[in-house]
Amino acid sequence: MIVVSRRRFLALAAGAVLPPVLAGCDRLASSESFNGTLRGAQFLSRRAQALVTGSASMAQEFSEDDIADEFRSNGTAMPDSRLYRQLLADQFRDWRLQVGGLVARPAQLGLAELQAMPSRTQITRHDCVEGWSVIGKWTGLPLRHLLARVGPLPAARYVVFHCADPMDGSDLQAPGSTYYESIDLVEANHPQTILAYALNDEPLPVKNGAPLRLRVERQLGYKQAKYLMRIELVERLDRIRGGKGGYWEDLGYEWYAGI
Repeated sequence: MIVVSRRRFLALAAGAVLPPVLAGCDRLASSESFNGTLRGAQFLSRRAQALVTGSASMAQEFSEDDIADEFRSNGTAMPDSRLYRQLLADQFRDWRLQVGGLVARPAQLGLAELQAMPSRTQITRHDCVEGWSVIGKWTGLPLRHLLARVGPLPAARYVVFHCADPMDGSDLQAPGSTYYESIDLVEANHPQTILAYALNDEPLPVKNGAPLRLRVERQLGYKQAKYLMRIELVERLDRIRGGKGGYWEDLGYEWYAGI
């Protein structure tokens, strides 16, 4: 397991104010002290990236020898959703990624269509806010190619990712609690920001977000939305759900989660 200095700082900070055993992000989100620490560290990280590395800086990439034997799941391991179970049972033949909002050419694309577009493979480290890291090999479609296909309108500023996994119960109990995330167009057009459909040369496992997930390598794990169903380009985030740009952000996490 590899530990980075910033993530280690966050983990140590969390350990100082939370119980010794942390089972998930929900416990971290309940701590105002931890969220305060996170907000401060992320602000510094964002400012440092902008001033020192620039918006085009690349996340570190690794060799095949660095790939972990198992890539553990972060967050949901199996969405409690009837629709998702139906799609999975059919091996995602009927799954379509919907792309809409402020675009010139809305689209619905199946997995084979996405896989036929230009791809990128990258071996990168996933850093979870819980305090662990793991290295994996991802293959997927660079998001910028998809954006070029649908044509963002001039007013578009953010890309919002809508997912299949309900977070506050099943889809029957909490249909409006499905995971969502967002990034700006600078991050969306970064060459390492991909929509991944393979992990370690195999189709993306369910626990890791099948059939498609976001990899935005310069930010922490909770930004890596899994089980993608719909992508929406918008001008502002304050009119979506809790208004902060993501499920965890609505509960207190910062929107920018730079490493």
